[in-house]
Amino acid sequence: MQISNHPGVRLAACLAVAATVACCGGEDAQSRTARSAAPRPSISDEPASGNQAGPRIVVLGDSLTAGLGLRIEDAYPAVLQRHLDRKGLKYQVINAGISGDTSAGGLARLDWALEGDVRILIVALGGNDALRGLPVTQLKDNLARIIERAQARGVTVVLAGMEAPPNWGDQYTKAFHDVYPALAAEYHLALVPFLLEGVAGIDRLNQRDGIHPTAEGDRMVADTVWKVLQPVVQGTPGS
Repeated sequence: MQISNHPGVRLAACLAVAATVACCGGEDAQSRTARSAAPRPSISDEPASGNQAGPRIVVLGDSLTAGLGLRIEDAYPAVLQRHLDRKGLKYQVINAGISGDTSAGGLARLDWALEGDVRILIVALGGNDALRGLPVTQLKDNLARIIERAQARGVTVVLAGMEAPPNWGDQYTKAFHDVYPALAAEYHLALVPFLLEGVAGIDRLNQRDGIHPTAEGDRMVADTVWKVLQPVVQGTPGS
């Protein structure tokens, strides 16, 4: 079978394989329930990446944000911190990525993620919703509630888009894709159209699972996010 070279399509093919693996193996339902129910530390207790003081940029995401398979300093939030430091922008980047999290999980821990002086929230969720074939309406509602609650606190939101695997059908894939630009337009958000642009489906930029980027791949992810984040940061009071 020949796979299109378009990064979104190639990622979708990888996600389809991952969905099969997720359904056939890995931790059982009881283990997943126990893990999700375990208490999480306050974000104020977590060591900061780079700067130890100053307003915060929180990256709310899943394993792609957490840097699964990488050293924490190689995950893209840490690379974003280095971009900020080089520009003399005194922000503290908080990696609030939890492996396996869905949009519902991100919503459930939002208050924890927004503790402290958070000025900007990068929302990078949806990949696990897609893997599980969860309803697109549920994804959109969860993301909208995250955005609304953050904006109600005066936090600027940046939204990072994701793609769905093709095994759920064209209608699902298109509806999933459309969620992100629709929300960005409705809530006047800066949008990263596709978090893994230029990385998805490229063997040398991904780990053996074909989904999670290598350190080199995450540097490219950071560059993709930085192109959108930099003007947001420079336009935020206190930067």
